[in-house]
Amino acid sequence: MKKIFLAALASFAIIFTASAQPGGGFTRRTPEERAATIHQKLDSAFKLDAATLAKIDTAITTLYKAQDKKREELMAGGPGSFDRETMQAEMKKYSDAQDEILKAVLTEEQYIIWKEKIQPAMRPQRPPGMGGPGGGNK
Repeated sequence: MKKIFLAALASFAIIFTASAQPGGGFTRRTPEERAATIHQKLDSAFKLDAATLAKIDTAITTLYKAQDKKREELMAGGPGSFDRETMQAEMKKYSDAQDEILKAVLTEEQYIIWKEKIQPAMRPQRPPGMGGPGGGNK
């Protein structure tokens, strides 16, 4: 009896927390939040001066705002008009622009550390079976 009660309670808790998440649990972070994450990572890894970090914050926030606007434009046509290749090509432009911003302020050694260690660790990881490459959707 106790096991049944605990199982029911656990199920209720899972359903309740899942339904409390807007949009199925995914909310896009604001440009300022994403820039703050980069700020924190750069500051902790390289101890850049405040003026340099402020320049990076401004440039990255502006870039992310433009990126979000472009993403909205591309998605505005609705589900049937979405073109994955176009979206990827446009988003790559913003990724390249971010690289240029960071190349301008980091040393070559710092930039290599950023690209090889820090940036890959910042990418969201999908749990196995949730789709995407290697997601097991057959």
